[in-house]
Amino acid sequence: MPQQGSACGTVVARQLPHRSLSLLLRSAMVFVPRVMVPSSTLTRAPQRVSRSRLMMHGFWMLVSQNSCASSWSPAWTHSDFFPLVPAFSPVTVIRRVLVRDHATAKGPGVTGRTPGCTREMGITESFGAAIYTLNATHLTDGVIYRSKRMMLDTLGVGLLGTKTAVFNKVLQYSQRHFSDQETGVWGRSAITLPSQYAAFVNGVAVHSMDFDDTWHPATHPSGAVLPALLALAEAMPSQPSGLDLLLAFNVGIEVQGRLLRFSKEAYDIPKRFHPPTVVGVMGSAAASAKLLRLSPSQCIHALAIAASSAGSPLASAGTQTKPLHIGNAARRGLESAQLAWMGLEGNPDILDLDSGFGVFYTDYGPSAMADSATAGFRWLLEDQAVATKRFPAHLGMHWVVDAALTARRKLENEVGSFDAGQISRVLLRVPPTKYINCPIPATEHQARHSFQFNACSALLDNQVTVGSFHEAQIQRPALKELLSKVEVESPEDNHPSFDRMYCEVVIKTKQGQSYAARCNTFYGHWRKPLSHTDLVGKFRANASAALSSEGVEGVLDVIKDMETTRDCSRLFSYLKMTSEPKE
Repeated sequence: MPQQGSACGTVVARQLPHRSLSLLLRSAMVFVPRVMVPSSTLTRAPQRVSRSRLMMHGFWMLVSQNSCASSWSPAWTHSDFFPLVPAFSPVTVIRRVLVRDHATAKGPGVTGRTPGCTREMGITESFGAAIYTLNATHLTDGVIYRSKRMMLDTLGVGLLGTKTAVFNKVLQYSQRHFSDQETGVWGRSAITLPSQYAAFVNGVAVHSMDFDDTWHPATHPSGAVLPALLALAEAMPSQPSGLDLLLAFNVGIEVQGRLLRFSKEAYDIPKRFHPPTVVGVMGSAAASAKLLRLSPSQCIHALAIAASSAGSPLASAGTQTKPLHIGNAARRGLESAQLAWMGLEGNPDILDLDSGFGVFYTDYGPSAMADSATAGFRWLLEDQAVATKRFPAHLGMHWVVDAALTARRKLENEVGSFDAGQISRVLLRVPPTKYINCPIPATEHQARHSFQFNACSALLDNQVTVGSFHEAQIQRPALKELLSKVEVESPEDNHPSFDRMYCEVVIKTKQGQSYAARCNTFYGHWRKPLSHTDLVGKFRANASAALSSEGVEGVLDVIKDMETTRDCSRLFSYLKMTSEPKE
C-alpha cells in the first residue's frame, strides 16, 4: 500500500457492486491521501451515463497520481473494456498496482529508473517515450492527407472482404466468444463481438483478398492498425475524436516503418516470414497504447508483450490462412496494450536484443526512435507513401499486369484484333521470388500470388478485376491453355524489391512476331499514386458490396473531415448501414 508521498498509487477494480466500489475508493483515500476522486472525473464519462450507473455497472476505473506532477489524469472505461476472462465467469478482480513512473515527472527516457541517474536511452525506451510524447501538433498536412487515404482504402477493401469465405469462417468462429461489452463488425448491422475479436475479423476482412495497401520496406501497414483502433475506440464510453484516431493510427504506422528499417533484408520482397505478423502486431500495440494514453513504461511493455505474438511463416501465402496474419496482428496488438494497461510486464529491452526482436532478422541493427520534441523528428509517411492496389492480388502482380496490357495493345494496334489462339509463347521477366511464382494456380488465393495467372488474365480479358479470381474464371479452358505457354525468367538486374523491381512481358505469335512491354512503375505505386477520383471510385465500388449508399457516402464524409470530427460514433454507425444482399 503506498503511503503519502509515494510516487504513484493506482487502483483497479472490476465488476464491483456500488457499495464495494465505494468502500474500495474510500480505503484508497484513507491510505493514499493524495489520491482523490474529484467530481470533474465523472465528466469524462458520456453524458448519458449517470454517476450511479457508472458505479452500479462496475465500470473499470483507473486513478493515477504522481507526487512529482502538478496534475493527474483519471480515465474511465467500461467493466468489460478488457474482457480477458469470460463474461460468465464469477471471477472478481481487484488489483492494487504500485508504479514508479518517473518518466511522467522527469520526462521520457528515465522510465522506471532511479531519479538523477543519467545514461543513454535504450532502443525500446526511445520507442516507449515516442509513443507517449507524440501528439496531434506533430501531425503535418501531408501526413494527415496520406493517412486519411490509407484509412479510406482500408475500410473499402475490408467491407468488400466481408463477402469472402475466409471472413465468414472466422466470423462464425469468433461469434462463440462474447462479453457484456461488444463492438461492431464492419458491414454487419446486427452482429457485435468482444473488441479483440472485432479487431480480428475486421482485420481478416481487410486482407482476405490481398487488396490492402503495401509499404516500403515491405509490409501491409494499415490493416494491422485500423481494425484494432476502431474496435478499441468503439468500446470506449467516451468516444475519441477524429484527430485522436489519426494520431494513434500514425503512431502505429510509424512504429512499423521504424522497425522495418532495422534490417536491410526487410527492404526486399520477403522470403521467410510475412512482415505484418512481425511489425504489424507491434504497430497495433503502439497505436492501441497511444489511444489508451498509456505511460511510457506501459508503452514499452505493450511492445514487449506484442513481440511474443509476432511471426508467421511465409509458406501460408496462397492459402486461406494468410488473411489471418493481419487479423491476428490487429487482435494481438490490441490485447498487448490492454494487458500492459493492467500491469502485465515484458522484457523492457525487447527491441535492443538480438534474442528479442532481432530474432527475425539476420542483419539486425536497431536504432533509437527520434525524439519528437526535437526538430529532428519527421514522420516516415511524409517521405514514403504507400502503394494502393487497383485489383485484389499481391503487389508484384500489378507490374506484370500493366506490362501485359501494354504488350496486348501493341499486338492489337498492329494486327487489328487479339486472338489468344495465335500466341505460341508468353515470356515473363520478373524478379526471383518463389512464393509468387505459381505456374498453375488451383484456388483464388494461389491465383492472387501468381505472375503467370495475372499476366494471362490480363492478356485474355484486357483487364484484371475482382471477378478475375472467381472459381469459374480460374478454371477456364482458354486460361489454362495460355498458362501452358508461359515461361518465366529472372534477370540478374531485376531486384526483388517493391522499390526497384520491374516486369517485362513478351508475346510471341505463331507467325513469328514479337510484342514486348516493360513496366517499371505501375499506376497506384507510391511513385505514381492513384488520383483522388480513382481512390474514391475504388472505395465506392468496394464498400457498396456491403453498405447502403447512405453508409458509403457517410464513411466518405467522416474520413474527409476526420481531423475536425469531434467523436467517431458517426463512423461506427455508417459502417453498420448495410445494403440488401446482392446476388
